[in-house]
Amino acid sequence: MFETPLIERFSRIHPATPFVFWLPVLGFAGWRAIADGVGLPAFAGLLLLGVLLWSFAEYTLHRWLFHYTGPRPWQRRMFFVLHGVHHDFPQDSDRLVMPLGASIPLGVVFYGLFRLAIGPVRVGPLFVGFALGYLAYDGIHYAVHHFRMSSSVGKWLKRYHMIHHHTGANARWGVSSPLWDWVFGTMGSAPKPQAQD
Repeated sequence: MFETPLIERFSRIHPATPFVFWLPVLGFAGWRAIADGVGLPAFAGLLLLGVLLWSFAEYTLHRWLFHYTGPRPWQRRMFFVLHGVHHDFPQDSDRLVMPLGASIPLGVVFYGLFRLAIGPVRVGPLFVGFALGYLAYDGIHYAVHHFRMSSSVGKWLKRYHMIHHHTGANARWGVSSPLWDWVFGTMGSAPKPQAQD
């Protein structure tokens, strides 16, 4: 995808890498919040709010940033680099989770925004929930492309995401959750089963 070998190398990532990097960071952030006096009910509420915020960020980033092509050549190239390559090569296992070169800066930005909004003590549980939502997204996205999903929820999520990929529908922007597609009416229509002769 890139002519520069170093940039090409950093555009690829093993699917376990986000978990190996982020889980210790989140463990520390959670421990720090409890040490600073955040009680269990507040921690749980902020964590759930963080997961909900992630699901909204996932929907909006995927719908309006990752699928924005724009009229200029550099905009089309940016679309391809950010997300178009995934639609062209959906089974490329090295490009199914977000590289750390993107997730770390995004994590810092969201952490900073959350800290400004709710302060230095409560930001920990909110960010932990947000980042756990992100890790769920990465894990689910990898699984629907590379694993046989045997549970009814897994089969449903796989079909939900594959319709986004393969029908050309301008819909189904969530990956780990259909919540915001339901809220904003962007589920689209599922293809009808083909009649057997």
